[in-house]
Amino acid sequence: MATGWIEKVTGSLEDKRRYRQYKARTQQLPASYRMAVEALERYLMYFGRGDGADAASMYEDLLDLFEQSAADDTPVREIVGDDPVEFVEAFASNYSEGQWRLRERQRLVSAIERAAGEDTGNGEGTG
Repeated sequence: MATGWIEKVTGSLEDKRRYRQYKARTQQLPASYRMAVEALERYLMYFGRGDGADAASMYEDLLDLFEQSAADDTPVREIVGDDPVEFVEAFASNYSEGQWRLRERQRLVSAIERAAGEDTGNGEGTG
């Protein structure tokens, strides 16, 4: 039981191995591609996209895209387009969102519903 808990806190050895491989591959990219991947990764991590293996797969797929684009000499701007946020959001929409984010969304909805019910005095919104 303790081993399972420790792995949840620190991550499994497989997760760590995968992450190290991902970072090593990222370092092999030409500088402009590496900078773009690192910026996209930072954005995705900040906004909590992916959870566990889903996140690892998402980052690896992103890296695959940039590795192939570098091999084909596709400019970074052609990959991400004029709006990098639109690109990364569309890319990430193919993957599950972090469970904590889904829980927080539900908490927000519930809190607003409770607040709206308290504001009206009867919970039906007729006040």
